[in-house]
Amino acid sequence: MAPLLEVRNLTVAFDTAGGTVHAVNDVSYGLNEGETLGIVGESGSGKSVHVLAMCGLIPRPPGRIVAGQVLFQGRDLLTLPERDLRDIRGGQIGFVFQDPMTSLNPVLTVERQLVELIRRHTALDARAARARAIELLEIVRIPDAARRIGQYPHQFSGGMRQRVMIAIGVACRPKLLIADEATTALDVTVQAQILDMVKDLKREFGTTVIWITHDMGVVAGIADTIQVMYGGRIMERGPVDAIFADPRSAYSWGLLQSLPTAERRAEGRLHQIPGSPPDLYKPAVGDPFAPRNAFATPRCLTEMPPLRQVEGSVPGHLVAAWYDLPAALKARRETVA
Repeated sequence: MAPLLEVRNLTVAFDTAGGTVHAVNDVSYGLNEGETLGIVGESGSGKSVHVLAMCGLIPRPPGRIVAGQVLFQGRDLLTLPERDLRDIRGGQIGFVFQDPMTSLNPVLTVERQLVELIRRHTALDARAARARAIELLEIVRIPDAARRIGQYPHQFSGGMRQRVMIAIGVACRPKLLIADEATTALDVTVQAQILDMVKDLKREFGTTVIWITHDMGVVAGIADTIQVMYGGRIMERGPVDAIFADPRSAYSWGLLQSLPTAERRAEGRLHQIPGSPPDLYKPAVGDPFAPRNAFATPRCLTEMPPLRQVEGSVPGHLVAAWYDLPAALKARRETVA
């Protein structure tokens, strides 16, 4: 079966007064129907930009698609006219953005914003669209939905506004839901509620999900597959259990080591990745993480590693690295001992 979404060699740049920012560099992956992909990485890694670019949502100029294809149900989104893209966005592809207070229109009621979307992408009349909007608010567990639908965004709490954004995202039963840092601004209790709700919606609607975050703990609870990005490239990709149990990229390993655990709390300090993020004005010749990687080899500095299957791991566990991380970690432990 062909994947629902297939990204091929996507490269995105921004032309600025200071030079060209190479934001996304040769990104390729596939996403099957019903799969949840968690994309992680620090700020500037290309997580959000590549998803916005593939849906035609980056400003042009200064942004531009340098190369690549994005096949959604067999159609290349990068070559579609804007009118066709508008039909897909909000209809077949839904979005949940990070800050609902800036994503929702503050001078329009929640009803107006939901009903407008539903009528744009379905054949429902005004009355049926309003009934559907109330049903959606009930699905995302907003109490007294029939009354609250007439309220404005500022009359909702942060968690409730994010629920409204999720209702908008799934309003037309999209094939693909893209959630960009959807729980970052929420406290951990509300965050857990939102994650449980998204999993329930996925089961109910059969939606494929891309969940973008910097929090490895969040993707552990929601994703089937993890994709680790750095410097606009994919560093590692694979089933969630394989990445957490057997990371093969030093960057993935560093992110996991920075998570607090009982053992690390006893040690007093969390692991820190040394150095600074790469300068995207100057694309790396080799592995973009090599300058910060204690396990890097000379080849890492001069040659870009391809994304390849990890030997001895499960199918689909891919890594871009010239070094053998388990062997390097074993050698370090023996040296310390």
